[in-house]
Amino acid sequence: MKRIIMLAAATLLALSLPQEMRAEKLANKLFGARATASHQAPQAIGTYARGCGAGMVQLPESGPTWQVMRLSRNRNWGQPELVQYLVDLSQRARAAGWRGIYVGDMSQPRGGPMTSGHASHQIGLDADIWMLPPSSLQLSAGQREKLSSISIRTDDQTRINGNWSASHMALIRLAAMDPRVDRVFVAAAAKIAMCNTAGRKDRAWLQKVRPIQGHNFHFHVRLKCPAGSPLCRAQGQGVAELSKGGDGCDESLNWWVTTYLEELRNPPKRAKPSGPRPRTPREFTMSDLPKQCAAVLSAG
Repeated sequence: MKRIIMLAAATLLALSLPQEMRAEKLANKLFGARATASHQAPQAIGTYARGCGAGMVQLPESGPTWQVMRLSRNRNWGQPELVQYLVDLSQRARAAGWRGIYVGDMSQPRGGPMTSGHASHQIGLDADIWMLPPSSLQLSAGQREKLSSISIRTDDQTRINGNWSASHMALIRLAAMDPRVDRVFVAAAAKIAMCNTAGRKDRAWLQKVRPIQGHNFHFHVRLKCPAGSPLCRAQGQGVAELSKGGDGCDESLNWWVTTYLEELRNPPKRAKPSGPRPRTPREFTMSDLPKQCAAVLSAG
């Protein structure tokens, strides 16, 4: 029954697409079908949510201080800088009181739009770190499919819960302080808690920590565009309170647990936008991506 429902949903999506999109294969299907990286020089191409990755490297499934979760997804690929960063962070995690880290989704072998889940993670510079401190780094492949992470916020999304600890803040601080990092996405409740707990002088790292919906079971690390990737497009500030150059802990942070959540529960009436609806990453075709992604897809 579940398979029938999924097929019906896919059919409805296909029928809802413009005629020219139906004729072109969806990019996420093409990239999702590639099981290995391209034999090219490593390069991040495009933006975090519209691009691909050449010459990607696979993070080993297990190491002395990390384990990759959900191996069946084959999403433990990234630019060499990301793989090295995760190894480094997993080792530093011991200083935060963790045995290491459980690594969630990184990118597909050649990046690109994913068949499920993320809008970003497309160029090999994004990675999810589970909020669950490892109790074992000897999990079997089967255990990694079944084990779940923990949520660190309340169901109403406004506060941290009993799963949150000082060690979570310590690990996120370590993650953010690395100069390779552009930003770290967390649940708004976690950002608020860290703003309230950080000392007066030790606050510069908080600027990189950004509140966002859907990040209560993991935090999301995003690296800067690496040297040697001229086609990589950096992300702008994107958060109003950071225009002042502060730590992102001013009154506008509370917007995430007041106005934003209220709009989710009771969407305001807005005028219907003119023109065609923008495509989502799962609707992208190859023409929506940088032209160099065709070579990444076809390379040996």
